[in-house]
Amino acid sequence: MPARLHHMAFRCRDSEETRAFYEEVIGLPLAAVLPIEETKTGRKTHVMHTFFELRDGSFVAFFEAPDQPFEFKPQHDFDLHMALESDADEVDRVTAAAKARGVEIRGPVDHGFIRSSYFRDPNGYVVELAVKLPAQAAMMGDHGKARAALEAWRTARAAQPALA
Repeated sequence: MPARLHHMAFRCRDSEETRAFYEEVIGLPLAAVLPIEETKTGRKTHVMHTFFELRDGSFVAFFEAPDQPFEFKPQHDFDLHMALESDADEVDRVTAAAKARGVEIRGPVDHGFIRSSYFRDPNGYVVELAVKLPAQAAMMGDHGKARAALEAWRTARAAQPALA
């Protein structure tokens, strides 16, 4: 089993606009930049790879790749979002910073095991700040219970007609 997440990478429209959101609103410091002028296959390119550090030493990273088509659109939470563990004070700070910049904010939403607030970044991605609630300990980590629940879902889904 891998030890932990090193980084998760996404595309961005503009590295500076993305830096301003993740550093100044979310509070993740810009940790590294990696300009890429040639791919490992030898193709010339002009890409900026940026890394923003989380408290645990992992990173959220972005590629600005103007020469490669990519459809930027507001993502639905079910399609794509990143959830970052936070605490209530940090969520309050981020909410104030987001409001000051006119960033879309939803929440907080009580999911029973976490309380989440959602922010839309300048690339259309949803960033969730999740505050652990006491029920999380009972919910997460019971691998056998999780497998049984997934199997029950699969069985029930197989018995239903397909959705169009």
